[in-house]
Amino acid sequence: MRKKENETKRIKKPWPTKDAMEQVYEMKLWGGDTSNFYSGVGSHHPEIVNPYIDVLTSFLTSFKSPLTVCDLGCGDFNVGKKLVKYTKKYVAVDIVTDLINYNKEKFAAKNLEFHCLDIAVDDLPHGDCALLRQVLQHLSNAEVHSILRKLSDFKYVILTEHLPQGDFVPNKDIISGQGIRLKKQSGINVLASPFNFKVKEEKQLLSVVLKDYKGVIVTTVYKIL
Repeated sequence: MRKKENETKRIKKPWPTKDAMEQVYEMKLWGGDTSNFYSGVGSHHPEIVNPYIDVLTSFLTSFKSPLTVCDLGCGDFNVGKKLVKYTKKYVAVDIVTDLINYNKEKFAAKNLEFHCLDIAVDDLPHGDCALLRQVLQHLSNAEVHSILRKLSDFKYVILTEHLPQGDFVPNKDIISGQGIRLKKQSGINVLASPFNFKVKEEKQLLSVVLKDYKGVIVTTVYKIL
């Protein structure tokens, strides 16, 4: 009986990502003051945030009927809060329990929901479009694999990744946490090996070359088969 319980625990929590991300916020590893949650420069620098909001607004308002959007890795919701009004329903997800509770208290709208989920382990909410903004870059290849298998249920997937400039070897593995593949001169390309994510169409929406930071932040929309 004890062996079976241990096996169940391993199935439910195969990666220590939740602990790692909770530590990021508790220790303010991405910056911010002690009074609130802060998801780092990628969620607050106008050079990064404003162009993203512009292209997402254009995408979301291009449909006759508003989409149900699932923001997978919503962070402190500094970006997502600007997009809610352009959706039929906005489901914001993050792995950190206290962060989600904080967001529930701070942000409210009739079409807005917050859920605490580990998107590599748990079932994803249903929707038309999934947003993953600088999320996969923090995760191991095993977790990226697990997430990509679930994204086929969406009509559209919009990925934003911090990548090296110029040519690079994609998808070098890392341990999930604060860091990203940029330190290995690598970045996520979901269409390349070992992921080989199958899509119907691919279109780059945005590319922001960072002046004060290394690399380029690329946003791509994928139409799913």
